[in-house]
Amino acid sequence: MTVDELRQKYLEFFKQKGHKVIPSASLVPENDPSTLFITAGMQPLVPYLMGEKHPQGNRLVNYQKCVRTGDIDEIGDSTHVTFFEMLGNWSLGDYFKDDSFQMSYDFLTQKEWLGIDPSKLAVSVFAGDANAEFDQEAYDKWLALGISEARIAKLDKEENWWPAGGKNPGPQGPDTEIFYWTGKDEAPAEFDPDNETWVEIWNNVFMQFNRDEAGKLSPLEKKNVDTGMGLERTIVALNGLDNIYETETMKPIVEKVLGLSKNESELSVRVIADHVRAAVMIMGDDRGIAPSNVDQGYVVRKLLRRAIRHGKTLGIEDDFCKTIAEVVINLFKDTYAEVGKNQKFILSEIDKEEAKFRATLSQGLKEMKKFGKKMSAKDAFYLYQSFGFPLELINEELAEHEIEINEDEFNKEYEEHKKLSRAGSEQKFKGGLADQSEKTTQHHTAAHLMLEALRRVLGDQVQQKGSNITEKRIRFDFSHSEKLTDEQKEEVEKLVNEAITADHKVTCEEMTVDEAKKLGATGVFDDRYGEKVKVYTIGDFSKEICGGPHVEKIGGLGHFRITKQQASSAGVRRIKAVLE
Repeated sequence: MTVDELRQKYLEFFKQKGHKVIPSASLVPENDPSTLFITAGMQPLVPYLMGEKHPQGNRLVNYQKCVRTGDIDEIGDSTHVTFFEMLGNWSLGDYFKDDSFQMSYDFLTQKEWLGIDPSKLAVSVFAGDANAEFDQEAYDKWLALGISEARIAKLDKEENWWPAGGKNPGPQGPDTEIFYWTGKDEAPAEFDPDNETWVEIWNNVFMQFNRDEAGKLSPLEKKNVDTGMGLERTIVALNGLDNIYETETMKPIVEKVLGLSKNESELSVRVIADHVRAAVMIMGDDRGIAPSNVDQGYVVRKLLRRAIRHGKTLGIEDDFCKTIAEVVINLFKDTYAEVGKNQKFILSEIDKEEAKFRATLSQGLKEMKKFGKKMSAKDAFYLYQSFGFPLELINEELAEHEIEINEDEFNKEYEEHKKLSRAGSEQKFKGGLADQSEKTTQHHTAAHLMLEALRRVLGDQVQQKGSNITEKRIRFDFSHSEKLTDEQKEEVEKLVNEAITADHKVTCEEMTVDEAKKLGATGVFDDRYGEKVKVYTIGDFSKEICGGPHVEKIGGLGHFRITKQQASSAGVRRIKAVLE
């Protein structure tokens, strides 16, 4: 199925169910200063979901342009993209759960529409908590439609409530997510939401409560339905593709980038394809957004400059963003006429921005040469602040001297200067430890255990390639070219949990790099370290150079579980894990 067929089938199905087709709104929200972009299909409809009457009636359907920048450091994996399209249908005080589920199920399974085998479907519903009951109505309806009990997951507010967590005053309520089995084999009888072969393709939100300032929920007189289906994510699932970069609105862009590349880097190819595509769609809007240092223009500048830096990794020396942009325009101009209408503006502004940034890069490189082998984290931050040089580019340039700036030290400089994004919409592109709360500290310690376990299971060649650790999870990149087998994953989890059960003590010693080497501590031994380093030893399990912080004993860490694994870049795998 093509993306255009899916768009049209979706609109046609809901038209037959009495819905009026409404156009995609601008990517730039109207009268909403709280966000820079439309991030979901329901966002332009908030006034109507709050009670205003919509001119087209109380049953609506459309496909909507969206941009999200919060996941920008995830770009390059198989699912995350900056620009995407959402298919959505709404009931403004008209039908509710029963009809919504029936329509969703019929569209997915009936032969004339998507024709999905029902045995490949699973769902999740709200489990209930102290403030709101278990969504029995949703559960019963799915059972009535033929979804087995084992395929209905009961999940908490973080997963199945809108707004997530339910902390905001205003209309909100439970939602149900519909998942599709993308494996080549038969779908398992039981639905495991953590199994990434189950891909979420549709979310039906039921706004049935109002939350007051005190947190009390009261039933709404007028209940609404808000649904969202990710266009490309669904195409990936339906067509059995491996990733979103194989879809027809991405593949031609990727192929153009590959045609210009002299070096190989799947990550860089994907980042360029994604970032130029998103920049074009933002600039192609009728709002006339151009690269700048404020608001939406700042995001466009970030996207283009990040693409140009990745072009350098691919050995592309000449201006290239305009060439990629032309492919994007041709892909979308028939669906979104404004993109074709604004073609001249888009290409002209991209040309100017690339020339400007290359001049800045040239100046920055001259400045960088002054530091030579004596470059410090403070110097690196100066280059970042003054010339837009990110740490990844600085370390690329320093590679010829066989030195590298320590990421933790750079982040420390970054935090001290409190240089926040003017756009306020995206996190900075940094790894390392996000904060030093108790849970984050526990996750950091667990990451050490995991690295040692990976080395024991996969071999001593495994090295850490980056991390991003928060209160909620561990994200860890390491050198390895293949996906972990189920047996390897289970063995890593087993080793870590056995170490936690043993309740090893964590000790720290300061010593020279040579002394650390003799003790067998792991780490990348190069000029990044000063005269002395900290070596953290966890019982007889692991010994590693690190800046900390860590817990004193590991028995209280909880149960370690790997939740996801994926490719991060060529020869690098990414694991996400939690302590439960």
